[in-house]
Amino acid sequence: MQESDTHLIERLRVSDQEAFRLLFEKYQPMLFRSVLYNLHDADTAHDIVQETFIRVWSHRTSLQPNRPLLAYLFRISRNLVRDHAKHDAVRRRLEADIPLTLQPTGTNPEESLQLSMLEERLTEVVRTKLPTKCREIFLLSRREGMSNAEISEHLGISVKTVETHRMQLMERLNIHDIAGLVRFAIRVGLISAEE
Repeated sequence: MQESDTHLIERLRVSDQEAFRLLFEKYQPMLFRSVLYNLHDADTAHDIVQETFIRVWSHRTSLQPNRPLLAYLFRISRNLVRDHAKHDAVRRRLEADIPLTLQPTGTNPEESLQLSMLEERLTEVVRTKLPTKCREIFLLSRREGMSNAEISEHLGISVKTVETHRMQLMERLNIHDIAGLVRFAIRVGLISAEE
């Protein structure tokens, strides 16, 4: 006989792992389909569903047995999907700020020297200020031209982990104002951005 959600939630509130497992098995497939429908990315959908249930576990003592759990799960996952979309938009905007290659716009020796100095600064930040995994991902992305999926396969990590490291990378480059230097160099015509 199946237990009611009310009874399972009451058990979950007192940290009953079996009750949590039963609720997970009951609602995970439905929640996954909903998130996948919105994202069209199975890896990210799995991550969001996992995070949804982690949050349920973390807030288990405040669950109300008389309220529908499915509505609560959908609300958490919807907020996580929205957060993912915001972070993804920020990541794309930050990545667009740093071109794949820097090309001098002319043959002026002074421009070439300034470009060389800019590339030197970028190399220094990448070499000294980035954690090993961020540095490795940066080099595979910018120097080897690999996509997130290719980097994921090459390093044996999930695409989501690659995206997280790339966000950290972009934040660190912004801290050291590399993105600002590149935008300035493009604006004054020192370099052109080639994608």
